[in-house]
Amino acid sequence: MVRDISESLRHATLRKQAEIALQKSEAQLREQTLHLEKTLRELQQTQSQLIQSEKMSSLGQLVAGVAHEINNPINFIYGNLVYSSKYTEELLHLVHLYQQYYPQPVPEIAAVVENLDLDFLQEDLPKMLSSMKVGTNRIRKIVLSLQNFSRLDEAEVKAVNIHEGIDSTLLILQNRLKEKLGRPAIEVIKEYGNLPPIECYAGQLNQVFMNILSNAIDALEEVHGSWFMVHGNEPFPTIRICTEVKDCDRIVIRIADNGSGMTEEVRQKLFDPFFTTKPVGSGTGLGLSISYQIVVEKHGGSLQCISVPGQGAELAIAIPVRQPHQQTALVSKEKSASIS
Repeated sequence: MVRDISESLRHATLRKQAEIALQKSEAQLREQTLHLEKTLRELQQTQSQLIQSEKMSSLGQLVAGVAHEINNPINFIYGNLVYSSKYTEELLHLVHLYQQYYPQPVPEIAAVVENLDLDFLQEDLPKMLSSMKVGTNRIRKIVLSLQNFSRLDEAEVKAVNIHEGIDSTLLILQNRLKEKLGRPAIEVIKEYGNLPPIECYAGQLNQVFMNILSNAIDALEEVHGSWFMVHGNEPFPTIRICTEVKDCDRIVIRIADNGSGMTEEVRQKLFDPFFTTKPVGSGTGLGLSISYQIVVEKHGGSLQCISVPGQGAELAIAIPVRQPHQQTALVSKEKSASIS
């Protein structure tokens, strides 16, 4: 009986030890699994950052190069148009004086005047030069917007006008906003607040605007398709951009569309790397993930999505007016000045 009891106790002890060992093994396995999942997420984020950084770097260089190449000849044309208008005005004034003091020209000159339709030429030439001036002004503004969007010379934190970045991005996307077969033009409503200059990485923030606005346009194109013309009671595709100052130390930029919205399940995954609801080959799933990293990690802000199925979606960007390290640098500078 003693031997049986001892044997039972020994078996019980061994079972207990085996259970403890199994629990430790399971705990270690769970820990390793969590570590591997964390490592995988970090690798995905790093990969997405590298891909997007290279993509945006190439795009920025391309945009800056095109803007530079266009800028030189257009400035040449714009500068010469001023003198061309002046010379044309003087020559037309001279012709007018000839007509006034020599109303009966010789037959040869009269024939040329008739062939030229001089009266029409005198009226139309100034209008033509004025139109050319308007056109070159438009091109100069486009070039300025391209340079503002690329901002290759602003890799560091600088105080910038956020509205200029949004407007530059909209100008680049202008072709996608225009009316297309089966879809009316997308209306952009701007409700800009009175924002101070914002300390930020301007080029990267422009990238965020580009990603969010592109997604909004995609959502509207999906909803307002060819059936839109049949269903005349449907609302026109609209993107609303609102900016405001919150609590004196941060700004909020809201970009909303009146598309189909999204489910809660999709909304929860919206900022995950490589997550996309678009068909294969239409989206990489990197745009909003990179945007989240730029806003949250790079600028110490927040990026949130508010959406209900059938009621569109709104993305709200909140960033500090001044970056923390910039404030620290300013305080240090003031202390040094006071000490000296």
